[in-house]
Amino acid sequence: MTRRRLLSTTAVGAGSAATAAFVFRRPRPVEGRFVDTSLNVGHAIRDRVPHRTPSAREHVPVVIVGVGIAGLSAAWRMLRLGFEDFVALEMEKRPGGNSRSGQNSTSAYPWGAHYVPVPDRRIPLVAELFSELGVLKNGRWDGAHLAREPLSRLFRDGSWRPGIEPSESAPQPERDQFDRFWDRMDYFRKGGDFTIPIGEPGATAGLDRISMKAWMVQEGFFHERLRWYADYACRDDYGCSYDEVSAWAGIHYFAARPANDVGYLTWPEGNGWIVERLVERVGPRLRSGTPVRHVRKAGGHLEVVTPRSVLQCEAVIFAAPTFLASYLMPFLGAELPGPGILQYSPWYTANLTVDREPREPDAPPAWENILYDSPGLGYVIATHQSGPASHEPTVWTYYRALTRMRPSEARASLLATGWQERKEEVLRDLETAHPDLRKCVSRVDIMRLGHAMIRPVPGLLTSGALRRFADGSGTVQFANSDLSGISIFEEAQFRGVRAADRVLTRLGYRDLEYAEA
Repeated sequence: MTRRRLLSTTAVGAGSAATAAFVFRRPRPVEGRFVDTSLNVGHAIRDRVPHRTPSAREHVPVVIVGVGIAGLSAAWRMLRLGFEDFVALEMEKRPGGNSRSGQNSTSAYPWGAHYVPVPDRRIPLVAELFSELGVLKNGRWDGAHLAREPLSRLFRDGSWRPGIEPSESAPQPERDQFDRFWDRMDYFRKGGDFTIPIGEPGATAGLDRISMKAWMVQEGFFHERLRWYADYACRDDYGCSYDEVSAWAGIHYFAARPANDVGYLTWPEGNGWIVERLVERVGPRLRSGTPVRHVRKAGGHLEVVTPRSVLQCEAVIFAAPTFLASYLMPFLGAELPGPGILQYSPWYTANLTVDREPREPDAPPAWENILYDSPGLGYVIATHQSGPASHEPTVWTYYRALTRMRPSEARASLLATGWQERKEEVLRDLETAHPDLRKCVSRVDIMRLGHAMIRPVPGLLTSGALRRFADGSGTVQFANSDLSGISIFEEAQFRGVRAADRVLTRLGYRDLEYAEA
């Protein structure tokens, strides 16, 4: 008999006789499904499945391929400059890429990125966007969009503790290691190589040739809590463990932002809130559920082939993940990176509909809830912004990067493993902190992402492969955040805006300064 079954005994008397009836209460059924319905479409493109070219033809000067943050930022830039003659094509029915979101009767919730760090003065594009969206008003951040306290908590040694970093009551060796680690991050921060948007590594280029783990060994950072913290950060942003990430990328996670940052901008649907605001601006120019079969040269033009029509255009902004270019635009030939240059992290996200929050005897729920030494990355609570935690229904978004196998094996596992098994994997992980979780959850929906984000492995950022894409001057302008080697909101926005500027300059629309100016 397991702990999840309740044994009740009822004594029934009949004269001098009594019988005992044992009633088993089955565990609460949990519904759900996989929600990534476009896998087969993507695989058909990968496998170059033959298709019929449609007879309908259109002409539009600019076509954006891929409507994540990069593609939407390119559209936003063009609209702000008064250029409206473009279309944006998205394979998925719901745009947003890694910033997609969903909604049920309980709450909106993210499927991927769920916050943007409050930008400082060195990232003016983000501030410009948020001013337009009403998040930044007269130089002040609207508190309704700032993540509420408590921001985070950590489940370790059987109990929840506020925050993720060591408290003042932590053992002295642990605090000493963290203090020295932050001193090193301050040193790198002041050096100026670690910026957003990312620039040339410069004097720190050698850090891109070793892993984050190897650098920590060289520096004498051996405390298991600090090593876990660095590994968690790399899994969280890059989808791979710290022994697979270049030291330069690992340090960038900590050193690229101000030490005294203001906080985080977040919404119940995560960065899907930003997506929806941008989608409203793009309007009918956006065509969701429209995969690109291929792009080809035709005379002095490009032709973008979709299932419904052929779009003749002057330029393409390719904001889809860059690895897809070899499948969709083989005419680029030598301009494409060789096999193995671009690696991507497999990942899945689960949204749990929680009818009531589990009992919390030791610490109130936080926005981010992290389990120490867990294969998962913890969860965020969609309704956290609504007010103090209660027993009202909510949605938890659970994240997990598949880091304990090679990416190709992990992608095969994503396809081969059924929903029931994945659901159990999620619940077992979370049950370590919430023993009564199964009494509270009614639904678990799961999204699988075979190529969630680029992996900044040693050598990538200094190889020159990404710069060849980023600095191209042809009729195809690449815009995905993976050109930066790091998949974060600010890089996606920057790449989209930069591509839009270059396309409009090439078309002679106006003499524009590029975004980096």
